[in-house]
Amino acid sequence: MSLCLVGAGKTVQIAVAAFTLAWTHTVERTRWEEDWQVLPEGLMLVEARVEATGAGMEPPPEARFDGRWWHWRPSGMVLPQLVLRRAPGAGDWRFCTHEGCQEIGSLLDSDPVTLSACEDGGPRR
Repeated sequence: MSLCLVGAGKTVQIAVAAFTLAWTHTVERTRWEEDWQVLPEGLMLVEARVEATGAGMEPPPEARFDGRWWHWRPSGMVLPQLVLRRAPGAGDWRFCTHEGCQEIGSLLDSDPVTLSACEDGGPRR
């Protein structure tokens, strides 16, 4: 599988079946992470975790705390695309794979950036 990042008329294709998005919450200043799977029909959120609770960061009742993170597994809904926006003062989104992490801006410097499963060398329509 491949993931397509699209923004400002450019497309970056990454051969990956799974990835993690991470960012710092703009108000609470704590880390949030989401694990995503790339499927032919779109992107599926596999697990979410947050270091602390607070403004808009309340984990669902089924979340478990491991001493550092609250973890939970969402319903498995598949999204056709994911649109990322940068908030002033929040920093960039971190994009992580088994090979390491980098900022989304180092891959595609635009706002917004749309992520979707790729089909035949380009984003799905």
